[in-house]
Amino acid sequence: MEYLLQSMANYGFPMVIAVFLLVRMDRRLAELDSGIRDLTEAIKQKGSL
Repeated sequence: MEYLLQSMANYGFPMVIAVFLLVRMDRRLAELDSGIRDLTEAIKQKGSL
């Protein structure tokens, strides 16, 4: 927690918040990408039947 507060003091609140949100969203974006790939494969398989 101290590191987070020190970073805000050094780099500014908006930059710290932007980095925090990007790190949190990275995992969700990867899961979304995987889901889209799975859906694409399922659609391809349905089309070939």
